[in-house]
Amino acid sequence: MTKIGIAGFGTIGKAVGKWVLAQPDLELVGVVGGDRAKVEQSLADLGADVPIMSADALALQADIVVETAPTAAFRDIVVPALTAGACVVTVSAAALIENMDVVDIARAHGGRIIMATGALLGLDAVRAAAQGTIHSVTMVTRKPPKSLIGAPEVVRQGVDLSALTEPLMLFDGSAREGARGFPANVNVAASLALAGIGPDQTRLQIWADPALERNTHRILVDADSASFELRIQNIPTIEKPGTGRITALSVIAAVEGLTSALKVGS
Repeated sequence: MTKIGIAGFGTIGKAVGKWVLAQPDLELVGVVGGDRAKVEQSLADLGADVPIMSADALALQADIVVETAPTAAFRDIVVPALTAGACVVTVSAAALIENMDVVDIARAHGGRIIMATGALLGLDAVRAAAQGTIHSVTMVTRKPPKSLIGAPEVVRQGVDLSALTEPLMLFDGSAREGARGFPANVNVAASLALAGIGPDQTRLQIWADPALERNTHRILVDADSASFELRIQNIPTIEKPGTGRITALSVIAAVEGLTSALKVGS
């Protein structure tokens, strides 16, 4: 039986936990959360008798650690898990870009990092194109203003998103810069960058659009093997509008791909 640990038991972590508990060949051995009372309530909602523990303790218990915590907790969760030789499944691509040394830690200790697709699509095609030559990758993200409230770059600009009556471009630059200015909103762009030509070459625009109810991403890739355009509209979660419902499902799909007899897609 594969032992699963979940670090970060908010909107995504709770959904993943519910799925793990329903799988006969998986065991949820522990969870990590910053607000113990909220984690206890979430576990009670699921009817789960699962211990709450530190990231260090979880690293010694789990074969696979699902990391869905806030960006600031990324290293505290991932480093112990990788040092213990565990597999880490995460959607925190923005945090990974700023902490690429964890790849060396994984390599040195027999650990592994799996970047789940998250709220994106087409990463298989981008990864395949990257085996040849990609000339350019551009991503245009448009979100309802409420999904972007509190982002560091929005705060820096002093924009009152609630007062918008027409679309406003908040950012136009590299994926690396975008990840710093919108760490909770652009994991999709960071994942795209890691799959393709890197965070400094991947171009990103971020718009706040009051006419939208869904988070929308449009990706254009020009490579020597193919040119393609991808577009997805993600339905936001009620609990956290900046997070699409499909994000938790992509984490579940990643874990399933690691533990099932059949995996579809590269």
